[in-house]
Amino acid sequence: MRKQTNLDHGPRGTVQPLALNVVAGGAGFIGSHLCRALLDRGESVLCLDNLQTSRPSNLRALEGQPGFRFLRHDISQPLPPELTRMASRITRIWNLACAASPPLYQRDPEHTMLTNVVGTNHLLHLAEAAKARFLLTSTSEVYGDPEIHPQAEDYRGHVSCTGPRACYDEGKRAAEALAFDYARAGRAEVRVARIFNTYGPNMDPGDGRVVSNLICQALRGNELTVYGDGSQTRSFCYVSDMVAGLMALMDADIAGTEPVNLGNPHEMTVNELLGHILTLTGTRARVVHRPLPVDDPRRRRPDISRAGALLGWEPRVPLAEGLEATCAWFAEELASEPAAAGAAG
Repeated sequence: MRKQTNLDHGPRGTVQPLALNVVAGGAGFIGSHLCRALLDRGESVLCLDNLQTSRPSNLRALEGQPGFRFLRHDISQPLPPELTRMASRITRIWNLACAASPPLYQRDPEHTMLTNVVGTNHLLHLAEAAKARFLLTSTSEVYGDPEIHPQAEDYRGHVSCTGPRACYDEGKRAAEALAFDYARAGRAEVRVARIFNTYGPNMDPGDGRVVSNLICQALRGNELTVYGDGSQTRSFCYVSDMVAGLMALMDADIAGTEPVNLGNPHEMTVNELLGHILTLTGTRARVVHRPLPVDDPRRRRPDISRAGALLGWEPRVPLAEGLEATCAWFAEELASEPAAAGAAG
C-alpha cells in the first residue's frame, strides 16, 4: 500500500487543473473538513492520503466535487513523479498526514515516526521546489505530561523520549524542528500549528479517543470506559473552529518562525465530559474504570494568546452545541452497523 499511487480525474472524466492546495492526510478526520472548507471557498484541492487510518466515507463525500482530486500515496515514501512534476502549480501544502490517536499511532510506531520525520521532509522538499507556503499540523503532545499549566508555545514540554507515545510525540517535535530549519534557511515559508483535542463529525468510531469512545459506547448501550479516576483534564475544540484556525494561520502574512497553539481553552475533567454525554444520549449504561495508559497527560489546556494576537482567532462553538452535533452524526453512522458490531466501544 505504501508505494501505491492513484491520481484521480475530475467529474465526467475530464482532467482537472492541479490543485493549488496539496492536503496530505486529506481523507482523515480534520483533513476531510479542511478539504471541504477549501472547496467551499472556491479553491482547488489535491488530497494526498495512503488511507491507512482514514475512513473511506470521508473521501466519498469529496469525490466528484469540482476542483477536487485524490492521489493515493504514503508520504514516508518518495513522492510520486506525477506530483513532483506539478510543483510549479502548487501554492500551498498542508501536512495533516499521521495517525493521531494513541491506539492508531502505537499500532505501527516505526511508520508513525517515519511519517512525521521522513514524510514531512518529503513535503518540505516539495514546498521548496514549488515555492509554496507549507503548514505542519503538530500537536499538543509535544508538551507531554506538562509541568506548566496552561501550555504556551514557549514551554518546552515534559516528554518521555522512550515511552510508547514517543513515536508520535518525538516525531512531531522532530517535524517541527525540520520545518523551522527550512524557514531559517530561507528554503520554505512555513507555519506550524499545535493542535489540541479536536472532535466532531467524520471521526472514526474506533479511533480510541475519549469523545468518540464515550459517545459510541453510550449510543451502543455498552459499558462506558473511563481511564483512571476521570479527574484528568482536556480541552475540546469543535472541528469547524479548528479548520478556521488552520486556514487563518495559513493565510496570515506573518514570519512563521514560531508555533501557534490552536484549541479551546475551556478545560474540563473527563468525568465532566462523561456527564455531558450521559445527558445527551440518555444512556443508563454502567461506567467502568480502567488503568491510565502509560504517559497519559494529567492536564491539558492551551494558551491561545498568540493565535488571538496574530490571527484574531478564537473558538466559537460551545461544547454543548458541538457535542450535540457530534452525537447526532455518530448516531447516524452507527445506525448502519450490523447488530453484532456493538461490542467494540
